[in-house]
Amino acid sequence: MLAIWAGVILTGVIAWYAYDLPDVNSIEQMTRRPSIRLVSADGVQLASYGDFYGEPITLKDLPPHLPQAILAIEDRRFYNHFGLDVLGIARAMVTNIRKGRFVQGGSTLTQQLAKNLFLSPDRTLKRKIQEALLALRLEQRFTKDQIFALYMNRVFLGTGSYGFDAAARQYFGKPASKVSLYEAALLAGLLKAPSRYNPARSTERADTRTALVLGAMVDAGFISEAEAKQSLKAKARGRPRAGRQARYFADWIMRQIEGYVGAVDDDLTIITTLNAHTQKVAERELTVLLDEEGKANSVEQGAVIVLAPDGAVRAMVGGRNYVSSQFNRSTQALRQPGSAFKPFVFLAGLEHGLTPDSRMIDGPLRIKGWAPRNYGGRYYGDVTLREAMARSMNSVAVQVSEKSGRENVAEVARRLGISSKIDTSASIALGTSEVTLLDLTGAYAAFANGGSGVWPFGVEEIRGRGGKLLFRRDGAGTGRVIAKERLLMMNDMLSSVVSWGTGKAAQIDRRAAGKTGTSQDFRDAWFVGYTGELVTGVWFGNDNGAPMNKVTGGSLPAQLWKRVMSSALEGVAPQVLPGTGPTSAPVGAIAAVDSAEESASDAAQDQGGGFIGRILRNLGVSDSEKKRERPKWEPFKNDRDR
Repeated sequence: MLAIWAGVILTGVIAWYAYDLPDVNSIEQMTRRPSIRLVSADGVQLASYGDFYGEPITLKDLPPHLPQAILAIEDRRFYNHFGLDVLGIARAMVTNIRKGRFVQGGSTLTQQLAKNLFLSPDRTLKRKIQEALLALRLEQRFTKDQIFALYMNRVFLGTGSYGFDAAARQYFGKPASKVSLYEAALLAGLLKAPSRYNPARSTERADTRTALVLGAMVDAGFISEAEAKQSLKAKARGRPRAGRQARYFADWIMRQIEGYVGAVDDDLTIITTLNAHTQKVAERELTVLLDEEGKANSVEQGAVIVLAPDGAVRAMVGGRNYVSSQFNRSTQALRQPGSAFKPFVFLAGLEHGLTPDSRMIDGPLRIKGWAPRNYGGRYYGDVTLREAMARSMNSVAVQVSEKSGRENVAEVARRLGISSKIDTSASIALGTSEVTLLDLTGAYAAFANGGSGVWPFGVEEIRGRGGKLLFRRDGAGTGRVIAKERLLMMNDMLSSVVSWGTGKAAQIDRRAAGKTGTSQDFRDAWFVGYTGELVTGVWFGNDNGAPMNKVTGGSLPAQLWKRVMSSALEGVAPQVLPGTGPTSAPVGAIAAVDSAEESASDAAQDQGGGFIGRILRNLGVSDSEKKRERPKWEPFKNDRDR
């Protein structure tokens, strides 16, 4: 009678918990979040989002040691039980009673599959009973090999990876069909606790767990002890490269995806423009320089943008530490560029008849009570535009702006790619309108690529599931924005900045050009420069706008620019930079002249008077100037740096 009543009660309990069980036949139609993978131009996975699933695999696709590693550590009697391992459950109960706590489970692979697909992870009596019932149904519906394959394709293995193929690609950059014995053991070891044994988080714990799996494979008779030892010795060759890289860049790309392909409802692989080596160099050098010089110079943050001349983003560093702050200072921060804005001023002047050899008087001037100053109050008198650019002379820049027209200066800046609001007051010449580092660097690209405007971009291709092409970049930027002759003149002047001007600290083993910039009270320091191969912009400052300790564009920014460019261009043949002479000319050998530091306060203001007489004459054309004979400007025939 007791047996009958126990059977009735058990049947009732089973019926109660089986009432709302999901249908195991719905496995094929189960949905998941789409995955998005970002890959660099040179094939390195940068980041993944959503549920990342690899290619569906079957046991025949895999090397024998991968399923063997799983069986050895998770369920050695998988092919002998009916979905529930009675011996395993009994053994686990005895172990847990002896330890006085839950230390071992008795779940089979079939039960784990049922839990992963249909149930919550809650440790309740209802869940355990439903898990057992679903395991029995799965064993009735599918073969053992099918259940094993479903398990391997669906189990979570950390960093957003579901399934062994996804995990192999995530951690080792290869499909599951090509993993080594050590890699197979490492992946199998993740099943116990993906977050704890994740090699991206702790290689030491991952190694310890992997050694345990290899030992279990030896005990199960799948491999010999010698094979296990050899695998452990060879582990250095299979070290995983997991986790996210270029996280500021990845966030920037993710905000653009719907603009390319609409709502994301399928798996996507995004081939980006990023160069993994250049990105690593930029991140490392920024961190090292801030660690070395940051505290002494009262500077906490920095940002770097590296572009190809066509606008392709090769590296993007939005701050010192992504974990501490996700704010991207290269794309989101609007800061005053100071003298780094002057190339637009001088280009406007060239478009209104000036040349690098045109002469102006560098001296004090006032415009309706506003008085720009050079650093230290030093002025140089009668100078060429080339020297004014190289030495970053503020009074000359203002004269050029007034002569060519402030609206024309703003138009030039917008034409080259500055998208933020530009104030057309007299201080426009000194870079008081705020810009982003990405916009400013992109604007300089026109000087490096022959005069074409660019839109900085980070996506080359987007592919859907199965490699279906959804988007491919076609076309370039805005077309020609600088006439050829004026481009030669601008490169002539901007190369002087690096050769013997305020940017001397940026000299590298090839012709380079660029411009330093420092905003009022040393709040921002910039160097944006370029060669025939790359265009790189650097910014230093503090998020709260606090002044730095006299950091100018010619100091830390120029130094970081040199470090990044030297490493990024190592082994790359120099390209011609129009208007700067032979690329093989030894830049460092050019005779330097005494030059003032660039303005540490480009936006500094004084009170008082109007134009002084001789400055007024330079804003127009005086009778004496009409009589003076001036030679026509020609490239490579200049007064200082040739």
